[in-house]
Amino acid sequence: MELKMENEEIKKRLLEIEETGIEFSLVQTGKESVRVNGLYKPDTHEILLHNKNFKDDNQIMYTAIHEYAHHLETEKYMAENGGRLPPGGSRVHSAQFWARFHSLLIKAENLGFYKISIEESPELKELTEKIKSEYIEANGKMMVEFGKLLVKAHELCEKANIRYEDYLERVLCLPKNTAKDLTKVASVQVNPAIGFDNMKKVAQIKDSGEREAAEQQILSGKTPDTVTELMRKKASEDDPKEKLEKEKNRLEKTIASLQQRLQYVEETLETL
Repeated sequence: MELKMENEEIKKRLLEIEETGIEFSLVQTGKESVRVNGLYKPDTHEILLHNKNFKDDNQIMYTAIHEYAHHLETEKYMAENGGRLPPGGSRVHSAQFWARFHSLLIKAENLGFYKISIEESPELKELTEKIKSEYIEANGKMMVEFGKLLVKAHELCEKANIRYEDYLERVLCLPKNTAKDLTKVASVQVNPAIGFDNMKKVAQIKDSGEREAAEQQILSGKTPDTVTELMRKKASEDDPKEKLEKEKNRLEKTIASLQQRLQYVEETLETL
């Protein structure tokens, strides 16, 4: 399959996925790059797509959505910081970014602009089921049993007057944080089908109903970053003080930025 979409068609689709209040440009460079598939320039709000890297329109849409997510995150930062651009060198691929990107992919799939078509490859579909059941879920179950054994080892260390931390580090050669994660997962009811890394995150949720809801979101196809971001937002919404403190910080930054701009304008006027 060859590339058929022009720049304007890609841009139109991005705007249908989610609107933006800041004008941006999109250019297919006609080049191939071994380093990146695309690039977003926040200072000029320009999306560059190295279209020689792609085999079909589905692939180019994936990268276009990725770069558009950077644009939307930049827009959000500017709105919260008095119109200032994110500082150079700041982390751009944060958990918040990945949550935004994956939510855009879901919207694109619903609109028919992008698809991840595992079903079109029976071999890949079969392999995926094998990985999920025989490795991801099996590993999750094993880690739960591992955690239970560590709890038992802790009890035996106490009886033998042995420092559990020393036992972990010099007998098992196991980092303390890893042991902590394992025992936490073993102490609560978490579905091993979501995999150990996700189990560690979900185990931090105190409410069993919310834990189950997070598990179901992951099992339904939502990415861990998306679920983590939803959890973070809910925690913020549940704590009105934290919400007001964040709003206060945003307002203070905006006021400081506007004051600096006002001072600059006044000083410039005096020289005219």
